[in-house]
Amino acid sequence: MIKRKDILSVPYLKKTTFTGSHEGLRFRFAVVKKGLPQKDGAEKAKEIQKLEVIAWEAPYGFDATPEEKKQRMETDFSEEGIRKAIDWLNELWEAEPEKWLTAKNNWQEREY
Repeated sequence: MIKRKDILSVPYLKKTTFTGSHEGLRFRFAVVKKGLPQKDGAEKAKEIQKLEVIAWEAPYGFDATPEEKKQRMETDFSEEGIRKAIDWLNELWEAEPEKWLTAKNNWQEREY
């Protein structure tokens, strides 16, 4: 089970992405900026920060995993949002533990 102490702090997440894994479930936390609709007369549209969490099967990293194999969720970029994301990841793992455990041991030998 992923716990809050396993995920880095809000100030850290503001600066960079965070990746981790739990028993074959890989995940990535990243802040994304979303534009709000521009109000009449406003010089510039406002932006808000959201937390995007992406989960995928091991053994490969984020860049080596096809987009169709990734699951995504978006929430508020806040302490509460981080906790919601952790709950979501734990739900994914608990729904299919065999899938994740199999993925954990899915390394294939490659010739380079």
